[in-house]
Amino acid sequence: MDRELRAEKALPWGALHRLEQGLGYGALILLALLPVADAAARIIFKTGIPASNDFMVHCLLVVGLVSGMLATKTEEHLSIALIDNFGNPKIKQGFALAHKLLSACILTQVAWCGGSFVLIGLSPWRMIGFIPNQIFGLIIPIGYGVMAFRFAWNAPVPGKGKLLPVLALLLGTLWSAPMLAKIFWGFDVPDTLYTFLDFWYTLAFYLRIPGVVLLVAAALAGTPLFVIMGGLALLLIQGTGGEVDVVANQVYTTLTKDSFIAIPLFTLVGFFLSESKAGERLVRTFRSLFSWLPGGMIVATVLICAFFASFTGASGVTILALGGILYTILTGHVRYPEGFSIGLLTSVGSIGLLFPPSIPIILVGTATMTNVFHVFLGGIIPGLILVTGIIIFGIIASIKIKIPIEPFNPARAFSAVQESVFEILLPVLLIGGYFSGLLSLIEIGGVAVLYIFIVEVFIHRDIPLRDLGRVFSKAIPIIGGVLSILALAQALSYYIVDTQAPEALVRWMQGAFKSKYLFLLFLNLSLLVVGCLMDIFSAILIVLPLIVPLGAAYGIDPVHLGIIFITNLEVGFLTPPVGMNLFLAAYRFNKPFAAICRYVFPFLLIQFVVVLLVTYIPWFSTFLPGFLSMP
Repeated sequence: MDRELRAEKALPWGALHRLEQGLGYGALILLALLPVADAAARIIFKTGIPASNDFMVHCLLVVGLVSGMLATKTEEHLSIALIDNFGNPKIKQGFALAHKLLSACILTQVAWCGGSFVLIGLSPWRMIGFIPNQIFGLIIPIGYGVMAFRFAWNAPVPGKGKLLPVLALLLGTLWSAPMLAKIFWGFDVPDTLYTFLDFWYTLAFYLRIPGVVLLVAAALAGTPLFVIMGGLALLLIQGTGGEVDVVANQVYTTLTKDSFIAIPLFTLVGFFLSESKAGERLVRTFRSLFSWLPGGMIVATVLICAFFASFTGASGVTILALGGILYTILTGHVRYPEGFSIGLLTSVGSIGLLFPPSIPIILVGTATMTNVFHVFLGGIIPGLILVTGIIIFGIIASIKIKIPIEPFNPARAFSAVQESVFEILLPVLLIGGYFSGLLSLIEIGGVAVLYIFIVEVFIHRDIPLRDLGRVFSKAIPIIGGVLSILALAQALSYYIVDTQAPEALVRWMQGAFKSKYLFLLFLNLSLLVVGCLMDIFSAILIVLPLIVPLGAAYGIDPVHLGIIFITNLEVGFLTPPVGMNLFLAAYRFNKPFAAICRYVFPFLLIQFVVVLLVTYIPWFSTFLPGFLSMP
């Protein structure tokens, strides 16, 4: 209810709000249907739909910006939630005011960057179907402008500070002087303005270090991570004399990558699963199949969470969607101790990230320019080791706690499998379609959305047609949060690569660490810190490009490096003081943060052992890609 009230406050014009929702939902539906139609046309008529790929990637651009606007309205952008540890409401309000004003200022600059890029960087003569490219490009300045306005509108200003949001927007506009000059004069800026513009570039140069410190502090205080990425990119590019509208260029480039189309599609599949009764059916099925074993409910819990996390790519969705029902069964029906149950559910929230069609694996393949098919294969054995490790610990704990087992009931198991057979078949069909080469990853995403829509709406009838808006309204903010981070993280990554930082890091590391194994140990420790402080999506786009040249210098297979990266970040989600899953679990189970850390500790040790195994035994990651790629 609070979220709905914030939404109503954020935008009082109902018609505009419905238009915004319709545009976002419509673009997402087109994004799901076009790959299916293209695949069908290719299979039946031996030719695809003309210009379908161009239209799909520009639909992704619209989905990315509109979903970002909606995520801003409902205040669901990803952030580091350290301010939740402060009980004083005045402290929280002060942080909220500061980060909303800062966000409004930074996103105003990104909006003006977008305006400059659309006018100068996009050709009015290039057509996407029958629509000029610039029309699609307009979503960049409009989207970030709306986000800036919403942050300013929602700022909890004190009684005498009503002008603060306006000043934040004006400051962002003033700091955008180089872009405004391009918008009005193009590349023929009057000579009289050069001195003025040089002043801004010089000022940005001297503000780089204090600005970076301020933005890092703002991130810890709760400023959305995508805003921090954008602010760092703007500040550092302008501070080194670069053209800051390259930020909008990188947003456009990122959100028109066909490999990223799978991200919103698989996220939508995950929400169809979580908003239906699929979780309950799967719980009944796996419980009936494994409850005769010691720790059978642990087996069921781990497998179900791995299934959900592999589709959503976000551990928080798994914890929030399944935490309640699994907690009730574990503590109420099976009678596991409360701490053990919470620790298990918190730790397995991200356990499926190594299995297809994991969104982080797709991003790792893209960031390392490695065949995504090979990265999928590379994650299977490490993922199975992680799942097996948690299950073995659960079985041992169950025997020690003396959890009673239930006799196997073939009739009940058969009935439960019948109920959930369509959900069980989903990964089988998708993995088979992709690994057989019949469908591309994008087409698999479209087929997955259509399949799960038919299953949950028409076969099981868990989601009435009139309630489809509920599924979209919950999926869109997550999609917006992820794509917003990816877009502006890519801009920051562009700056890092452009400064040749990876090459400098390679030279320093080779001088500091002669041994490959010392380098891997340093990498493990560094990635644990990264996993604590950053979400997995921005870490992949910002940190991974720095590590790839290092991996090559030490002779580490890129698939092995990618799997090391993901497994380390999984552990980082559970590592105090700011592991993301710890905060989500504290919220979901209404327990103190310190208690959650204590409950998770034994599971954290298991995952850390798996990280070491995956890091120092590359065979686990490289065997399947090598074996299945042999002629």
